[in-house]
Amino acid sequence: MTDARTRALALRDGFVAQGGVIVEPPILQSAELLLDLYGEDIRARAYVTSDALRGEQMLRPDFTVPVVQMHMAYGAEPARYTYAGEVFRRQEDDPDRANEYLQTGYEVFDRADPAAADAEVFALISQAVTHLDLRAATGDIGILLAAVDGLRTTDRRKEALRRHIWRPRRFRALLDRFAGRAPLPSSRAALLAGDVPNEAPLTGMRTQTEIDDRIAALRADAQEPPISAAEMDSLDALLAVRETLPFAVQQLRNLSADLPAIVPAVRRVDQRIDALAKRGVDVDQLGFETSFGRTSMEYYDGFVFGLYAEARPDLPALASGGRYDTLTRRLGNGQEIPAVGGVLRPGLVAQLEAAS
Repeated sequence: MTDARTRALALRDGFVAQGGVIVEPPILQSAELLLDLYGEDIRARAYVTSDALRGEQMLRPDFTVPVVQMHMAYGAEPARYTYAGEVFRRQEDDPDRANEYLQTGYEVFDRADPAAADAEVFALISQAVTHLDLRAATGDIGILLAAVDGLRTTDRRKEALRRHIWRPRRFRALLDRFAGRAPLPSSRAALLAGDVPNEAPLTGMRTQTEIDDRIAALRADAQEPPISAAEMDSLDALLAVRETLPFAVQQLRNLSADLPAIVPAVRRVDQRIDALAKRGVDVDQLGFETSFGRTSMEYYDGFVFGLYAEARPDLPALASGGRYDTLTRRLGNGQEIPAVGGVLRPGLVAQLEAAS
């Protein structure tokens, strides 16, 4: 039986053969930036420590951010990296899930042809586990981001929706409130009605000025017209797209008549289909969901994918990944480069291999 570490190194060696340069980011990472970048889910599950010399440190919850930091500081273009090592995540709600496990990954930094890079990562990750007959799911966070940007509503509302795209319940609650379909929370309704006495004692970390500014913003928002029923219907239809890739793209094209802001994002999906087909991927059978990836890493902003063992619904994705162009901009001190990557969980791969 192949153990997880042996499998991790074998997978990494396969990516080396495809041009990946081995990198080994430190297990301990500076926490300040990472806590802001990884999103609420990972932030709540991070192992954080500190010392007098280095300040707050975090056991790495994955490899992507430290690899991007390394590339933006020292890397040449184009670049391909691979790695294998432990990641650490607290599992307070599910004691059966591992809090330390191995990841092997492959990351591409290349501005020449983003669609081809998407296809390269997906194809190589998929081929590494093709013998396990996994179900592939894909999506594109960029479509929903574009749809939000195109709404005929205020920038403040659009920013709130963008911030919560990765929290579907919160996103839906905001949408319904901005469309006038749901009442305000009772605490906000009280603020808008002026039912909070000026002499009320301050609690929490906000100053009185911050509280006053927040009340003013809520009152200004209450005067804005709701998101139209037509736009809401189009968004609902967009979020419901779940088909094999060719049929999904046709639905997206139809929806773009009412949501013209998504046209460039849909065009990128078309380009990705061609690139995937050139890589030998059976795009006619490849699943696509507009909502897929919305509970994954918050730095993804385009193509997203996952590979799942349908016979083991209790297992998380054996592989996942996506595009994170915006992340390179945030870490690049004014520079940026299109980037996409994916990771495998060698422990789960070895587990399924042993069971087959």
